[in-house]
Amino acid sequence: MKIIETNLSGLLVIEPTIFKDTRGYFYESYNKHVFEVHGIKDNFVQDNQSLSQKNVVRGLHFQHPPFAQAKLVRVIKGAVLDVVVDIRKNSPTYGKTFSIELTEDNFLMLYIPVGFAHGFATLEDNTIFAYKCSEFYNKNSEDTILWNDPTLNIDWKVQNPILSEKDKSGKLFKDFISPF
Repeated sequence: MKIIETNLSGLLVIEPTIFKDTRGYFYESYNKHVFEVHGIKDNFVQDNQSLSQKNVVRGLHFQHPPFAQAKLVRVIKGAVLDVVVDIRKNSPTYGKTFSIELTEDNFLMLYIPVGFAHGFATLEDNTIFAYKCSEFYNKNSEDTILWNDPTLNIDWKVQNPILSEKDKSGKLFKDFISPF
C-alpha cells in the first residue's frame, strides 16, 4: 500500500496494492496497522455507501465537533470527482481545495482528516461510493458549504448537476465561521 501526501496537510491519497489473476483481483482497502504506521490513527465506527446516477453532486458536507468525522473514501463501482476543502481556520491552506478522480479502475482511496468539508460529483451512472467514518452521524452537527461557492471556484466536471435541497442551500464560504 502506498500513502501519498497532498498539498493539504493530513489529506492523503492511498494507493492499495492490487493482486490480479484470472479470477479477478484482491486488495486490502483497510488495514489498521498499516494506516497507524502512516499516522492515520482514527477509530472508524461507521461505514456508509451511496448509489448515484451520473451528474449527482453531494456536498460539501462536514459535522461540527464533538461529532466531527475523519473519512476514508473510495469508489466501488463507477467514478467520482472527489473534492475537499480545508476548513481548519489556523491552517496555512484554509479555504484551499483538493480534488481527485476516484474510480473502480484506479482503486485510489482518499483519507480526509477532521477539519475538511467533503463532497463528490458522480461521473458515471450507477456509481457506488463507500466511506468509513471516525464518528457516528449526528443530524444536529451536520453542516453544508455551498457546492458552487464562487470563492472556492471548484470545477465539478459535471453539466446540470443533480442536487439535494440541503446542498442547494449550503452556506457561502465568506459567511462561514469554522468550528475547527
